Amino acid sequence: MAKALFGGGCFWCLEAVFKRVKGVERVTSGYAGCRRKNPTYEQVCTGTTQCAEAVLIEYDPKVISFKELLYIFFAIHDPTQLNRQGADIGTQYRSVIFPLDDEQRQIAKQVIDELNPHFDNKILTTIEDPKEFYPAEEYHQDYYDRNPHQGYCQVVIRPKIEKFEKLFKEYLK
Repeated sequence: MAKALFGGGCFWCLEAVFKRVKGVERVTSGYAGCRRKNPTYEQVCTGTTQCAEAVLIEYDPKVISFKELLYIFFAIHDPTQLNRQGADIGTQYRSVIFPLDDEQRQIAKQVIDELNPHFDNKILTTIEDPKEFYPAEEYHQDYYDRNPHQGYCQVVIRPKIEKFEKLFKEYLK
């Protein structure tokens, strides 16, 4: 299994989509890019930890590539917004790729350069060293699947899943 680590707003959104991607075996919501060890959700919400809400994706590179995961990532959130996604505002919601090796770093830069002309505004996604990944509290894991009728899930997460299903049919589990 290979791993990828992305932040693109609320981790619930990314987790819900990537769990539906063929070749993805596991998605864990958590925090990356932190200056504080083992942060809590409450600490991350203050915006003072430098953490980003992120997902650690474990996938089979024989089924889906890192580059293909990036295409999905850029389609399901707005990488042109600085430190926010919709109503979620703060550095913890930044669009960020945490490459786990030099090859991922190079691919991330190439994909950003490739996709930039296709957006009305410049892609502001940062490429940062991951430092360490900290899994979020248990109640954050599988949030959408456990709470599909909750308001945030219906208004924010469900449209992202539907967009993925429409644009990436060949990647559906």
